[in-house]
Amino acid sequence: MTGRVDKAPRHQPVLLAEVVAALGADNAGPRDGAIYVDGTFGAGGYTRAILDAANCTVFAIDRDPDAIAGAGDLLQRYSGRLHVIQGRFGDMRRLLAERGVHAVQGVTLDLGVSSMQLDEAARGFSFRFDGPLDMRMEQAGESAADLVNSMAERPLADLIFTFGEEKKARRIARAIVAARALAPITSTGQLAEIVRRAIGPAGGAERIDPATRTFQALRIAVNDELGEIDRGLDAAAALLAPGGRMAIVSFHSLEDRRVKHFMRARAGRSPKGSRHLPEFDAVQPTLRLVSPQGIAAGDAEIAANPRARSARLRVAEKLEVAA
Repeated sequence: MTGRVDKAPRHQPVLLAEVVAALGADNAGPRDGAIYVDGTFGAGGYTRAILDAANCTVFAIDRDPDAIAGAGDLLQRYSGRLHVIQGRFGDMRRLLAERGVHAVQGVTLDLGVSSMQLDEAARGFSFRFDGPLDMRMEQAGESAADLVNSMAERPLADLIFTFGEEKKARRIARAIVAARALAPITSTGQLAEIVRRAIGPAGGAERIDPATRTFQALRIAVNDELGEIDRGLDAAAALLAPGGRMAIVSFHSLEDRRVKHFMRARAGRSPKGSRHLPEFDAVQPTLRLVSPQGIAAGDAEIAANPRARSARLRVAEKLEVAA
């Protein structure tokens, strides 16, 4: 076999079989002639599996120009059935309407950052490699370096606490402000070391690097990830035809709580409010929960792909609602 598309992709999609199956009624998977949306195209793992499962059409969306640029092989292989769009999945309803599509049979989202973005030092998403402190999925707008070098200490601490769920956020913010007074913080290595010195090494049952939560918080803020999730869920629910399904994979509690809250509200099971979550009005149920407790990866998948350990898939089906 030749061509990049036939090689194992750098990004290994989690819960792939479960996502593909969930997109069909009775978990039967995609069907011929149907239209699906992969709102987080990345390396095309979910898109490829959907297109291989049925003679269907996929509209794949990604905000990262690198993902769009790497879609050439798949566009050639699935010519006429795959349409790749650069943009945000929160805008999927408008993006598809511009192409004459107003209803689809399935939507899938793989939330958060991709392995390709993490593995590219120049993108500045990870402290595993020293690179520019960037983190911008769209490669435009305000970067993580802009935030850490310009925000006042109190708002910066609040950001790290809220989006990183970091208990030592105030200590970290104080250390960042002190460090940038001496010189701008411009690299991932610089920031990671500042955080580590501020809070000390991980101890006890803590298995993650001390800088992990701070990097998560900055990435979420730079890309407005939680706001994008809210817009994407709302757009997906509006775009789905009756009987259509959304299959959403999340990787940390902030994402999963938002997805769970949205689906339960639209299914008529509104949970108690939270200052960290949006309020949803659901007078008449418009969704049916297919996986009320969510679906986690099995031991074999986790052993093959450690990223799957924290993944959770939630599925909901669009109901036929009287006008």
